[in-house]
Amino acid sequence: MTEHPIAYQSPISPGISWYEDALAERPSFEPLDSSRQADVVIVGGGFTGLQAAYNLAIAGVDVVLIDAARFGDGASGRNGGQIGTGQREDVTALEAQYGLETSKALFDLAEDGKRYLIDFAERLGIDMEFRQGQLSVAHKKRYIDDFRSYVDILTERYGYTQATFMDAAETAERLGSTRFFGGMRDMGTGHIHPMKLVAGLARATDTAGAQLYENTGATGIASANGRVTVTTDRGTITANHALLACNAHIGDLEPVTAAHVMPIRSFIGATVPIDAPTIIPGGEAVDDSRFVVRYFRKSLDGRLLFGGREAYTSESPTDIKSHIRKQIAEIYPELGDIDITHAWGGSVAITMPRQPFVREVMPHVITIGGYSGHGVKLSNYCGKLYADAVLGDRSRLAQFERLKIPAFPGGTRLRQPLLFLAMTWFSLRDRI
Repeated sequence: MTEHPIAYQSPISPGISWYEDALAERPSFEPLDSSRQADVVIVGGGFTGLQAAYNLAIAGVDVVLIDAARFGDGASGRNGGQIGTGQREDVTALEAQYGLETSKALFDLAEDGKRYLIDFAERLGIDMEFRQGQLSVAHKKRYIDDFRSYVDILTERYGYTQATFMDAAETAERLGSTRFFGGMRDMGTGHIHPMKLVAGLARATDTAGAQLYENTGATGIASANGRVTVTTDRGTITANHALLACNAHIGDLEPVTAAHVMPIRSFIGATVPIDAPTIIPGGEAVDDSRFVVRYFRKSLDGRLLFGGREAYTSESPTDIKSHIRKQIAEIYPELGDIDITHAWGGSVAITMPRQPFVREVMPHVITIGGYSGHGVKLSNYCGKLYADAVLGDRSRLAQFERLKIPAFPGGTRLRQPLLFLAMTWFSLRDRI
């Protein structure tokens, strides 16, 4: 491992993020230079892959992890930083599909993941800049009763007492904006600096003894005779087990994952530090009720980090800043001319029901991804649970494996155009 000052443009994600520039140094690792054998091979060096490698390595397992770019170039290092509560799909939808008992078990599993992440960073001394609180707000008046009843459900059926309902006046005070009609304040969660977590996790995983290789893309994977072989353009890796932790970057590597996990582009802008004590004075993160969600928060040095534009193709817009600035101005008109110092994007992965896709796609090969906007917490925890499974306890990972995740319709040629049409409809619905 070497440490390098930040001066780097990712080959897989547009724009240089403020997260990268906020790091003094970023660890880097050499590409794979020959063939290897190991107990476990992991493809993908985001939160899932690094957590799996760390937890396996500290248990004495010989593990090799490769990534086609650098660790954190995907969603793990470039996301909105919001942790969230429970699963991505709300508990009422999960109850309707699975019943209260299973929904409660999934909620508790996700909350275990939240505690794991916060405890992990504290135990290893990783300063991921955790700040408490999240405000989920209604962009339409007709959603207010839903927020009120949801807080009651969390309290009464799920024993979660950290969420409280906000009326319009409280929402305006906590946001410094009258754009929203009410919502929920959740003080049992918070937000982080994701790239600091990636960097700290990579250092810890290297120290634990895992073999880490960047700029080493997998070109094929096969399972036969109880062994798994991952092919790269720099050699092969043969192991007893394999984890595909590619998430939105699975490409053509494995078709079952590609059919169930869809990449979409998401974009964030960082403003100059603002002298506006009335804007989010409590320091919480914010997300709104749009299907195409807008999410924002303030950094420790007072910047507004605002995410809101999404694209449903592999293309990236040529002008991220102007679109983000327009969305900021809808909420904070006084910031209509604010200077945006950084604008970046990346691919996040969704599934049809917005639940993680965890499957054994061939003998001894498990794929994990499709966190659908709840990846900060769930990806870290799923990496830990994969390591537990390899070490003999598959019970908690199996809860995710049992989720009913259908493939996207349309096959290889049509699923992206069909998603574009569906998401365009939802975007239009957000406006009416």
